[in-house]
Amino acid sequence: MDFVKQLDQEIIEAMKAKDTLRLATLRGVKGAMKMQNIDFKKEINDELLIDVVSKEIKTRNESIQEFEKGARQDLIDKTEAEIEILKKYLPKQLSEEELDQIIADVFQEIMPAGMKDMGKVMGKVTPLVKGKADMQVVSNKIKERLS
Repeated sequence: MDFVKQLDQEIIEAMKAKDTLRLATLRGVKGAMKMQNIDFKKEINDELLIDVVSKEIKTRNESIQEFEKGARQDLIDKTEAEIEILKKYLPKQLSEEELDQIIADVFQEIMPAGMKDMGKVMGKVTPLVKGKADMQVVSNKIKERLS
């Protein structure tokens, strides 16, 4: 599916519906993609969109943690709504079992000796799960298996 075209279409729909939250969120993603395109000469495609959306979601999750410390439920609700809008642009997320199986397969292939092989394992796992799983969770699972 062409997520970039879908993004453009949804921006138009949000403008017509006067949905300011959705419009601002989607425009932010489009702006971040254009910045990547200009700054790093990255082609605007679905892969870039997935990278940008993943970073946006991660940033918002970190913001939610800070809002919880400040007891700002209004900001938590708004940020969670933005995350729901963004999740539509990620591929189907892997289940725990699927993720564990991918990691197990890579371990079978590489046969890591310990924590010194963390980079090798992450290098193999990352392209397989990028955009489909939270990389922090992936990293934690790999560290757990290596130790």
